[in-house]
Amino acid sequence: MYPVDTPQQLRTILRTLRQARGLTQAQLGQMLGVSQKRIARIEAAPEVTAFDQIARMVSAMGYRLLVQEPAPHKVADEPAKYTPTW
Repeated sequence: MYPVDTPQQLRTILRTLRQARGLTQAQLGQMLGVSQKRIARIEAAPEVTAFDQIARMVSAMGYRLLVQEPAPHKVADEPAKYTPTW
C-alpha cells in the first residue's frame, strides 16, 4: 500500500509503479492511447490531471486506487512532565 498525502508523493508513486512494471513512458502511453509526452506530464503534475486519467493509468499498470480513512492519532495517557534542569 502506498499512502498519498501530497502531489509530490503521487508523482513519485506513479513513476515508481510504472518502473516496477518495467514500462517506459512510451509503452504506458501506447497502452492508454496517449503520447509519451502526456504520461510525462501526468507524472510531473498529477495535481492538475483529471482523476479519471490517473485512475486509467493506475489500472493499466495493474494496480487500483483505494480511499481509506486514516487511523486515529493516539493521544498520550498522561502529559509529559516538565522538569527544568538548572
